Amino acid sequence: MTALSCGSFAYDTIMVFHDRFKNHILPEKVHILNVSFQVPEMRREFGGCAGNIAYNLKLLGGQPLPLGTVGRDFGPYAEWMDRCGIDRSHIKICDDSYTAQAFITTDQDDNQITAFHPGAMNRSHEVRVAKSNGVKIGIVSPDGRTGMIEHARQFAEADIPFIFDPGQGMPLFDGNDLIGFLKQATWATLNDYEAELMQKRTGKTLKELAGYVKGLVVTLGGQGSRVYAGGETIDVPTAPVSAVNDPTGCGDAYRAGLLYGLMNDIDWKTTGRIASLMGAIKIEQPGTQNHTITRDAFQERFKRSFGYAL
Repeated sequence: MTALSCGSFAYDTIMVFHDRFKNHILPEKVHILNVSFQVPEMRREFGGCAGNIAYNLKLLGGQPLPLGTVGRDFGPYAEWMDRCGIDRSHIKICDDSYTAQAFITTDQDDNQITAFHPGAMNRSHEVRVAKSNGVKIGIVSPDGRTGMIEHARQFAEADIPFIFDPGQGMPLFDGNDLIGFLKQATWATLNDYEAELMQKRTGKTLKELAGYVKGLVVTLGGQGSRVYAGGETIDVPTAPVSAVNDPTGCGDAYRAGLLYGLMNDIDWKTTGRIASLMGAIKIEQPGTQNHTITRDAFQERFKRSFGYAL
């Protein structure tokens, strides 16, 4: 069973500011904002939603098939994917572009300021969703605007169930666009901020939005997550963590857990906990693809975290 993960591939340059943004940004002066943060820690990581989701799904024992567009500088990322055993057959290289680049600054409160260069990502519509290679499920995650629209339509036309995950692509769409995605999707997932924004743009409550899909999942940070499905609301706790080192990529790890549960027909209670644990494992390590865990170790930690066996 294969999961087709549509979305971005990016190089993430991650910087850590050893203070709090709020100590250096004056609310009454935001209209003339001119700030500089000294960041003694910096690293370059492999990232992007499709790449991160595929990496985490592979850790769980799933078979990911990421789909997207990258630039002429993709070589090191391609070598990494090969070492991880992740299929690159649905990735198109655009020789006249750079791979997308994210420049992320994180402060001591885990707030983030990000600058993003889309590069080849804006040509993601040049690769198509096709019902092949045993694809059972998919996800439309943040990508180029046209690519997200086309891939959702192609999933629906191919009768492949998929998750709609607008994420940082939310600003690209108005309320009508977002409702259009939900009408095609099987499930949807949002963080708490995106949920508020989606309600504002569509003029609908979360329960009304949930009525378009079989399941709407809203992550709530340290408060866990909530699933609206079948007229029920299911609260999912967080998994215990040994340390909070880097929130970057936690949402993608969580979404890989959702994919794994859904593609294996696991109930929402357990699917949400698998996703929660994947996010916990990720947050303990810096970077988006530096964490690792064996299947046996995951099962042991799942039982320890939630009191029952996976």
